[in-house]
Amino acid sequence: MIVDSKEFDVGNLYYIVRSAELKDAKALSKVRLQIDGETENLDRVQGESYIDEEAFKEIIKNDSKSHNNLFLVAQTKGVIVGFSRCEGNELKRTSHKVEFGVGVLKAYWGYGIGKIFLEESVRWADANGIKKINLKVLETNEKAINLYKKYGFMVEGILQKDKLLCDGYYYNTLLMGRLN
Repeated sequence: MIVDSKEFDVGNLYYIVRSAELKDAKALSKVRLQIDGETENLDRVQGESYIDEEAFKEIIKNDSKSHNNLFLVAQTKGVIVGFSRCEGNELKRTSHKVEFGVGVLKAYWGYGIGKIFLEESVRWADANGIKKINLKVLETNEKAINLYKKYGFMVEGILQKDKLLCDGYYYNTLLMGRLN
């Protein structure tokens, strides 16, 4: 689905949050790859499950037409610095819910971009009859967990020893959900 763009000025950083467009595909491929190398909070290490420009074009095209999908980007000075995505489906038994995911370049952490992505996604879901938003978050990502709880997400389950991080230890993943 396409939503209106919004402008933000946080900590002397001006940025726009808007729906992803086909012209963003190449930049999104690079940004996703970079984010994967900057944090262990995601499922992948850098280079795994790589999405190239053409694949991103297909995702953007499909998401733009679907009322169950929302693909947002944050852009500052013409450069994409983060993205979020709500992915749903058309199956009758599960079309009422979406899965939320987010990524922001480390240099842009602390400017509220992830929070804005979450707020806009919750607003979109509530306005479009989405009854549930699901997400997964690493147990060590306390800042994200607290933000999700602030927006009504609850822990629904724990995947024990779900992720192996670079320190050689396994960590749990929290399954969180927000009902509308």
